[in-house]
Amino acid sequence: MPQKKLRIATRKSPLALWQANHIREALIQHWPDLEIELLPMTTSGDKFLKDKLISLGGKGLFVKELEEALLDKRADLAVHSMKDVPADFPDGLALAAICNRHSPLDALLSIAYGNLDALPQGAVVGTASLRRQSQLLAIRPDLQIKTLRGNINTRISKMQTGEYDAVILAVAGLERMGMQHLIKEVLAEDVMLPACGQGALGIECRTEDEVLHHYLAPLNDPLSSLCVGIERHVNAQLGGNCHVPLAVFCKPTADDQLLLRAKVASLDGRTIIYNSQRGHQQDAITMADTCVRTLLADGAAELLANAAAS
Repeated sequence: MPQKKLRIATRKSPLALWQANHIREALIQHWPDLEIELLPMTTSGDKFLKDKLISLGGKGLFVKELEEALLDKRADLAVHSMKDVPADFPDGLALAAICNRHSPLDALLSIAYGNLDALPQGAVVGTASLRRQSQLLAIRPDLQIKTLRGNINTRISKMQTGEYDAVILAVAGLERMGMQHLIKEVLAEDVMLPACGQGALGIECRTEDEVLHHYLAPLNDPLSSLCVGIERHVNAQLGGNCHVPLAVFCKPTADDQLLLRAKVASLDGRTIIYNSQRGHQQDAITMADTCVRTLLADGAAELLANAAAS
């Protein structure tokens, strides 16, 4: 393949820059002759930190400007946290790779308290995620959930100044930023089922760029790609985005089997509809469709509609 100069579109947050540099280093390991630059950008999601994403149009706001840079060829690829990637892509763009997944779990951080059970009655917990909110309230209805946005450093700073008794953040982001020492408790799947795509990095590029697809192919992890793809299939069928409290997580188990779990909840956590499916990797789509049909039959559509209207 001819030598090529590549530009990676990325958000300007410390975590996004780490992720872009991580992909840059991985590409150079496979293709030492590549020249790769970063194109840091401010997205709409970054500009409106005081507002809930719900009222602004959803988590796609974190990728919109990056995709525009790909379409007008200011950039060649964009690196995303897969939990921020909408179900549909603009014409001419697609995912070229999903990298080996890091931890998909959530973590509780607190200055004064050692775990979720230790939080006092009425403790203020920071998160902007309806998925996290509903699952927290299902276990601890006494908690006060207060919206918390901004990059990891901003969120942790607000906790340290006493604005929040605890905050919930993704384990993967904390590990990538070298902040895992701040974790007081990693929340088990039964407590906090992860978000679709959480912990995985995806690489988006133009569908027509065959040379770039060749460069990116070694970065794709087939099993991570399968699991995240199945989560995204369930998510898309249920209309999931940050407007609704939906958790969906697929992981490999023994003997080429998969475990798929999905949960739809009311915002107050009082009602939860849950389904799990086990099956062989080759039956992944069938598992996903069965999961969706079962959730809908059990009343998920009404819960999702109520949450979206709130």
